[in-house]
This record gives sequence, C-alpha cells and structure tokens, in this order.
Amino acid sequence: MKRSEVNALISKAKDFYQHHHFSLPKWGFWGPENWKGKGDSEVVRNLLGWDLTDYGKGDFDSLGLILFTIRNGNLATGDAKPYAEKIMILREGQVCPMHFHWSKREDIINRAGGNLVIKLYGSDENEALSDTPLDVSVDGFVRTIEAGSEVILTPGESICLEPGMYHAFYCETGTGDVMVGEVSAVNDDNLDNRFHEPLPRFPQIEEDEEPVHLLVTDYEKYV
Repeated sequence: MKRSEVNALISKAKDFYQHHHFSLPKWGFWGPENWKGKGDSEVVRNLLGWDLTDYGKGDFDSLGLILFTIRNGNLATGDAKPYAEKIMILREGQVCPMHFHWSKREDIINRAGGNLVIKLYGSDENEALSDTPLDVSVDGFVRTIEAGSEVILTPGESICLEPGMYHAFYCETGTGDVMVGEVSAVNDDNLDNRFHEPLPRFPQIEEDEEPVHLLVTDYEKYV
C-alpha cells in the first residue's frame, strides 16, 4: 500500500468515527513529531493506535480492514492488563478473511452503521474447517448453527467468538458501512492469527509521502 493511500484512508476513518459520535483518544490525532520521546509509553509498547491492512493482496476495497486499538495488554512484557479493545471500520464490499485465534476470545460488536455478517466454522485437529455444527453466543444467548452459516448483527448486537472458531466478516449488501467494536483478551496480531488461506497481517508500505499519523507498525522507525 502507498503511504498516500494510508493517509487518505485514515482521514476518511476520522470523519466516519466523528459522524457516528465515537471519540478517539487525543493521541490518535498526533503527527509523527508528537511521538518523539514517547517510546516508553503503554501506547507504543502495546501497539495501540492506527492499524490497517490489505492482507498483502493490494485490493483494500475488496479485502481489507481499518482498525484503531484503544487499549491492550502485552504478554511479552508482562503487562498485567488482561484485555483489549478495538474500534474498526468495515466498508461495504470489503471482507475480513476467514481466520481464527489460538488464544484470544473476543466479542465482536456492531457499534453503528449497516448490518454486519459473520460467517462461522469450527476447526478440527488439523486446523482445517470443520463441518460440525457449533454453539455460538449472540448477545448472551447461545444458539446452535450449521458450519458455514452466517450470523447477521444489526447495530447494537454482538457475538462471542471462541478460540479456534473460524470467522470472516463483511457488510450486508445494501445496508452500508459498519463501525465494528472488539472487546477481547490481550491481542497479539503477530502470533495469534491463523488465516485459513495464509495471508500477512500487516501491509508493506510504499513511502510516496510523509505519514500524517503513525501506524502501529511505524513506531519502531519513528519513535
């Protein structure tokens, strides 16, 4: 992805969050110069802040996601905070691809916008898609669904995804973009993502202009 594309996507994301009355932390609006000397902060250590990906495919409009991590612990440094929170934007026509987490249990919440579709499978002992029905909790009520079924979340609804539960999500056609919340155990995107089709979690950035805001993958270079 080009840095100019990243800058434009973050600018649109800020407008989207504002439209839906979701306020980001003040440091979410900092430029690179504001981060100097902040390397010992929880934000930098635990990779909070802006994050987006095209999963290495170069087609963000079809396969991509923009995220902002608000809080997180850090298993590597012994940070005792046992939880994480993200706010994400999924555009209509985009897909977050099929994957599961070995360790992380998470609630995915439709915070605002259109309807969010979650496609679900269990996984077998070889980490392949399972054809066995699975139990899933939607807003605290457990339902049994067939493998490959879709659960549609309208604004305000949520689903609990257990470790080992394959999931992909996308917007229901015609309902618009979705602001997606995530509340989970500690998040480690370097070690705890198992994509059904092997994909890189973070994009390669072509620096065709200066960053307006840093991505979490920029901290090592700029901070």
